[in-house]
Amino acid sequence: MKLSLLPAPVHRGRTGMNSQSATNWIRAGLLALPVYGLLTVWATLEPQPDQATDPAAWARFVSSDSYLVSHLIGSTGGSILAVFGIFALGVYLHGRRPGRLALAAMVITVAGHLLLMVPAVISTFTTPAIGRAYLDGSDGVMQVEFPPAMTASFMLGLLLAFVGNVLLGVAMWRSGILPRWTGALWIAAALIFYILGVVLALATMGSSLPTQPIGALLTAIAGGWVAWTALRPASSETQRVQAQPGLP
Repeated sequence: MKLSLLPAPVHRGRTGMNSQSATNWIRAGLLALPVYGLLTVWATLEPQPDQATDPAAWARFVSSDSYLVSHLIGSTGGSILAVFGIFALGVYLHGRRPGRLALAAMVITVAGHLLLMVPAVISTFTTPAIGRAYLDGSDGVMQVEFPPAMTASFMLGLLLAFVGNVLLGVAMWRSGILPRWTGALWIAAALIFYILGVVLALATMGSSLPTQPIGALLTAIAGGWVAWTALRPASSETQRVQAQPGLP
């Protein structure tokens, strides 16, 4: 009785199915990138008044239903899609020229987004209550201070998100499968959103700046092009590159 050392056909088919399933998940994750960008544009489009100089306007703004919806869907939902999309982007770029850089950037960026979700969730549910209390006559509620640990978490999240996105842009620039302008646009989006948007607002006006939706829009454009590149019918050169081991 002869024994065969060849794998059973069902295993080969199962491997192919698993590979195709992984590719589909990567493509779905890349599609989340432009959606994340557009949700962030919507969530940051209306500037938030300065709490220190105009507390009444700030209280009315944060106690509105639109604030809760935009933060719950736009900020929190957008961050969830960002994590999904950045994981997919890191895997998509893995195995190409900047593979190690892409994976490191993926980990750093996801860590930043997760840290930023902590103050974002607190702001979504706690800030409206503070605003309503102020409008009801409790002026002292504006003196509420959060622990320094939350501020430290927020600043660390900003740093990691900015550095990680810049490194992702560099990986996109060097990928050889994406246009270089896509990586440049991703880096510009990180600079405009985090540095010229969030950090500059905290250091000067204390209120939202129009640079945040601009940066988010650039992210949506770059992310949309990445998704389109991954989903379009591959050229012969792209097929040759993707046929290499370890590439999705």
